[in-house]
Amino acid sequence: MDAKVFDKSRLPSRHVTEGPSRAPHRSYYYAMGLTREQIHQPFVGVATCWNEAAPCNISLARQAQAVKKGVAAGSGTPREFTTITVTDGIAMGHQGMKASLVSREVIADSVELTMRGHCYDALVGLAGCDKSLPGMMMAMVRLNVPSIFIYGGSILPGSFRGREVTVQDLFEAVGMYSVGRMSGEDLDELEQVACPSAGACGAQFTANTMATVSEAIGLALPYSAGAPAPYEIRDRFCMAAGEKIMELIARNIRPRDIVTREALENAATVVAASGGSTNAGLHLPAIAHECGIKFDLFDVAEIFKRTPYIADLKPGGRYVAKDMFEAGGIPLLMKTLLDNGFLHGDCMTVTGRTIAENLAQVRWNPDQDVVRPANDPITPTGGVVGLRGNLASEGAIVKVAGMSTLRFSGPARCFDSEEACFDAVANRRYQEGEVLVIRYEGPKGGPGMREMLSTTAALYGQGMGDKVALITDGRFSGATRGFCVGHVAPEAAVGGAIGLLRDGDVITIDAVAGTIEVALSDAELAERRAVWQPRETAIRSGAIWKYAQIVGSARDGAVTHPGGYGETVTYADQ
Repeated sequence: MDAKVFDKSRLPSRHVTEGPSRAPHRSYYYAMGLTREQIHQPFVGVATCWNEAAPCNISLARQAQAVKKGVAAGSGTPREFTTITVTDGIAMGHQGMKASLVSREVIADSVELTMRGHCYDALVGLAGCDKSLPGMMMAMVRLNVPSIFIYGGSILPGSFRGREVTVQDLFEAVGMYSVGRMSGEDLDELEQVACPSAGACGAQFTANTMATVSEAIGLALPYSAGAPAPYEIRDRFCMAAGEKIMELIARNIRPRDIVTREALENAATVVAASGGSTNAGLHLPAIAHECGIKFDLFDVAEIFKRTPYIADLKPGGRYVAKDMFEAGGIPLLMKTLLDNGFLHGDCMTVTGRTIAENLAQVRWNPDQDVVRPANDPITPTGGVVGLRGNLASEGAIVKVAGMSTLRFSGPARCFDSEEACFDAVANRRYQEGEVLVIRYEGPKGGPGMREMLSTTAALYGQGMGDKVALITDGRFSGATRGFCVGHVAPEAAVGGAIGLLRDGDVITIDAVAGTIEVALSDAELAERRAVWQPRETAIRSGAIWKYAQIVGSARDGAVTHPGGYGETVTYADQ
């Protein structure tokens, strides 16, 4: 953009930079080297989830510098700050996973508080790992200042003896090792090559699923979410986002102009079409909640039911995010969905143009097989299915992308924690044909709604992925495959039916009909509920305890405050 003068009389930063009474406030900015001109320009928060916890976030600090250059080029003043992340790949399989979903709320809250406390006028948010993506988008629509989301990019695939591998292969290798199908030497070699670069997990796990959402929902620039972290083009996207945010300020285009009911439907559509993570069924309702839009798990499931599965991506398919980017990126996926009537083309985006306008020049690439045309899908319905029945009156969710068995019935084998189930799996104390039940792992009961990748991957590595089913009131990683049902609600901790199950109860899951039932009458369930007692958890204080006191049902996104429904005014208008 050309240099321009912005009217700060309606921008939040006027509270800290304008008028004689703000001389003390301005003195702090002079102390940091800002000029008079910079102090009186719009302030743009550049929020990153940079840390040294995992490769997902390690490149975000570099990318933030490119954003800041773009903001400065557009006559804005960037103010960089960081927030936390909890990286699921490292938190997985132990008590650390209790912190994962809680971190989504902390990320959104901490970005909100930094923006409010310093009166920033706009937000460019950079995120790299699973919960940081929805957390950052939740903050954007909560604050409702002009905002652009930037994904830090995916990791490159590793190479193990001539074949491409991801961290999913490593989790499954643990199961192979446990039954003697892989040697310790091979496992050691695989772990050293599976993750060869910076970036988030490379397949259509939760991070790449929510990155795909960021473009489809309109909060990210086209193509920006697909480029792998090591690619230099990422800096160009970041620079462009910094320049574009200044245009959004000038035009007063805000997140809630972009994130509408139709945009949320577009987001759910790309999740289903790409065989994305079941966690989108948790995060999309949470983003909607921030806007005051009702869009719960059942609304998401309805979109999944009518959307074709067209992107051949791992864990159910053959390719990773890098491959889709090089085939034509997320816009290629969206273009065929739009052309075949599956997307709302009139939704506004951060480009200042609609989805249809953004995609007008996108041409189909016939020389690739990563994405199929929407009228010639891999399967006619989406890669993720919502379930409902007497075992989950508030819903459950299962990822069916790449699965051949869509119905399963068998006796329950109940476990009151992930550790208990993993121990049984690791030591083969289960039978083919059983439905393994992991309960008391929901938002309240965990607390924190842990993911179960260690257990599900071990089952798959043992060759039992299609020979048993697993259900839980917790979550599954986007890398999970096999007949695994998550988000069962009401959860066990509040007296849900999953907490009333006993070993041997026959459970039937039908991903075609969308049902999950236990062969018990209403009277039998009521009789068990009458003698059921709440289960105590070991966490009695701190952030996870606090979360457990206020978190709601997974059906509505496991949210912790009234959201847009409770607002009288947004931060942007104060």
